[in-house]
Amino acid sequence: MIVVFGVGVVCTATLTDSAAGLWQVATVWGFGVALAILCTASVSGAHLNPAVSLAFALFRPDDFPWKKLLPYWAAQYAGGVLGGALNLALFGPLFAAYEAREGIVRGEGGSVVTAAAFGEYFPNPGFAKTVPPSAVSPAHALAVEAWGTGVLMFVILAIIDGRQKLMGGKEMIPFYIGFTVAVLISLYAPLTQAGWNPARDFGPRIVAALAGWGSIAIPGPRNGFWVFIVGPKIGAPLGALAYDTLIAPGLDQ
Repeated sequence: MIVVFGVGVVCTATLTDSAAGLWQVATVWGFGVALAILCTASVSGAHLNPAVSLAFALFRPDDFPWKKLLPYWAAQYAGGVLGGALNLALFGPLFAAYEAREGIVRGEGGSVVTAAAFGEYFPNPGFAKTVPPSAVSPAHALAVEAWGTGVLMFVILAIIDGRQKLMGGKEMIPFYIGFTVAVLISLYAPLTQAGWNPARDFGPRIVAALAGWGSIAIPGPRNGFWVFIVGPKIGAPLGALAYDTLIAPGLDQ
């Protein structure tokens, strides 16, 4: 569901110029995340992100035991593929019309503009006029993805911690997480498109590769698809470690 909403708004912004501003896209992403959490929390604990699930297995094994990790990962990545395929089916004619109008040949270098509706790239192709490729190296992109996912994980642990005095009812938790995602997208999308979720990136990226984008999707023009898998899976555990080191001890006093 995250991919349905999130990739959907990126498709809309890319192909129609509606909701084309960064904040508009970030807001829809944030609300999409909140709605997905609301719909799945009672069934799966809203484990929609492989990086977050990894951090829970490492630092909250009583809540999320290791034996669940691989099945959840399989479901998360499969969901990413299905969400990407649904968006391709819905927006397919618009992609064809846009490519014909702009002279884009799918699978060639210029098609990264449309491929970016499915997977992430560094820097964001939508900001090519202001952020040149030389401004974001693979190492830089990896650090951004790790940092953003770490911040997200830190916030998740903070808002679900029952010892936090400012936290009220659980019904607002999905929206707090969604707000965090929206803020992070607004800050860092020009650099890496703000992935934070390996399933959100790699699932739709597979769809794009099979739909004609080929090597533009995988491995990508700079062979950088791995950044959006590895970066979040480094960052989320580090975010959990930071929370347990810096905040959690003070709550026990």
